[in-house]
Amino acid sequence: MCGIAGFSSFEKDYLTQRKMWDAVLGEMRHILRHRGGDQEGQFLEKQIGLSHSRLSIRDVEGGTQPMVRRQDEKEYVIVYNGELYNVDELKRILPNCVFSTTTDTEVLLYGYMEYGPDFFSQLNGIYAAAIWDGARERLVLVRDRAGVKPLFYTLQNGELIFGSELKALFRHPAVCPEINRESLQEIFGIGPARTSGHGVFKGIKELEPGQFAVFDREGFRTAYYWRLQAREHEENYQDTVARTAFLVRDAVERQMISDVPVCSFLSGGVDSSIVTALAADFLGRQGGRLNTFSFDFTGNDQYFQSNAFQPEQDRAYVEIMLSAHPEMNHTFLECNEECLAQLLDNAVDAKDLPGMADVDASLLYFCRLVKEHNKVALTGECADEIFGGYPWFYRSELAEGEGFPWSKNMDTRGLLLTEEARRALNLEDYALERYRESIHQTPCLPDESGMERRHREISWLNLQWFMRTLLDRMDRTSMYSGLEARVPFADHRIIEYLYNVPWSMKYREGEEKALLRDAFGELLPRALLHRKKSPYPKTYSPVYQKLVTDRFLIMLEDPNAPIRPLIDRERARDFSTAPAQMGRPWFGQLMAGPQLLAYLVQVNTWMERYHISI
Repeated sequence: MCGIAGFSSFEKDYLTQRKMWDAVLGEMRHILRHRGGDQEGQFLEKQIGLSHSRLSIRDVEGGTQPMVRRQDEKEYVIVYNGELYNVDELKRILPNCVFSTTTDTEVLLYGYMEYGPDFFSQLNGIYAAAIWDGARERLVLVRDRAGVKPLFYTLQNGELIFGSELKALFRHPAVCPEINRESLQEIFGIGPARTSGHGVFKGIKELEPGQFAVFDREGFRTAYYWRLQAREHEENYQDTVARTAFLVRDAVERQMISDVPVCSFLSGGVDSSIVTALAADFLGRQGGRLNTFSFDFTGNDQYFQSNAFQPEQDRAYVEIMLSAHPEMNHTFLECNEECLAQLLDNAVDAKDLPGMADVDASLLYFCRLVKEHNKVALTGECADEIFGGYPWFYRSELAEGEGFPWSKNMDTRGLLLTEEARRALNLEDYALERYRESIHQTPCLPDESGMERRHREISWLNLQWFMRTLLDRMDRTSMYSGLEARVPFADHRIIEYLYNVPWSMKYREGEEKALLRDAFGELLPRALLHRKKSPYPKTYSPVYQKLVTDRFLIMLEDPNAPIRPLIDRERARDFSTAPAQMGRPWFGQLMAGPQLLAYLVQVNTWMERYHISI
């Protein structure tokens, strides 16, 4: 993976101040260097500036970017962050192109030169790219269908500025990190999720998944080259199982393609175990051995607390998987409480926003350790959103009623804010409005109603909101250390197919993700195959809770803390010393009382970093 950034204007001539604009490109590139520091480059002409920081995965020597190709005396230039998994098929529809590298970058550029934006619908992969079309004098941006790779942009006085991460935009002299009321509504009412396309900072947007944009002398406009559609599912259960098995296996094997070794995250859950087993089998047929990594927290054996969301620990199931597949090279990784608390600030730096608190911090730590061994990792992310693994898919008290099912406890979100802040932000109404907008957009069949329609809506909400939050988390935490995380379950063919599979095929005999389990019944040990879902692990250590609480209380007493005008200090002190309030999730399954305190610490860090004041 890589970091891309740049700018374009048809009202300026960048070459008249070449030294200054070269320096701006250099700063934008440098701030994204963590995403890939193997090679760097930039391109500047009259109306366009492009910069690139590369993590070399394919054609390590020949894939330098920005990549320039000429046709009819016109230049076409690309900066690209991603991986295409169907390069061989794409080359077959480009028979007249003479390739000088083995990179997917060159395939994407030549494909655009041949077909224009129509080529994007042929892609299978994860990507964000910017293409300067010298023939038509326009800049084209594009983002993958699932939104695995990020791409932010802003328009300032007729100039388009873009980058893989928000921080790159702020290196341009025209862009300042400002917020408004809606920014705070996103942070406190929706966060750590984000409304699709919303950049949180004032005036900044993110290209939406499945979108491309064109910027030329006529202005800036976006269009979708892909949107999820509702279709009748006509296959029986047996054929659906077979089709699911093929799609998942094909996605994993496609994503094993790399010029550097690929590893896998192995949690001991069904999803990561399926991906890992398929990857190990693929690599084994080539005479290789797969590196695998699992994550946990120091002392969790002592402090773990079983609950409805997280019924058991992972280690025993990792051991079962390793016994069934002894050909894998496995490493157990652990993070201690002090390290976890310290990394809360780094997690804000990685995301440019407050995030999932210790979940983000721990992934930062683990990805840094994995990067010491491998550059590319497969993950089991997205299976729960696609196959219906979360409890709000099948527990009626979570699925019914209005509001995001992973964020039912809206009272807790505003609990520690002042009365004035709660009135001004009106968080519940803001979140409800975003929820209703999403429900209205749900692709449904004309005759769907009742629970059939509701299951469709829950699937849509998870794909549009929860999955994108986790993909955001995975991209920023992995790329912070230059580790490329691939997500086989986010293959658009799997998303399209499973969105239209009836709920009765996904949830059978009281078991969630029954379809996925049946598709790989012969691949995994039975004890693991029918394991109850358990999410990404979190620490239950009172040491971590105390570290976060102490830091929160110190922040609360700091007269210079930028978050202080928003917080009701008396209520916050009471909350931080009330153990009974620490177990109620307010986002997802993992974020409860300690994570609320950590999230507010992250909000304060975010405000400090970007000099935001109320």
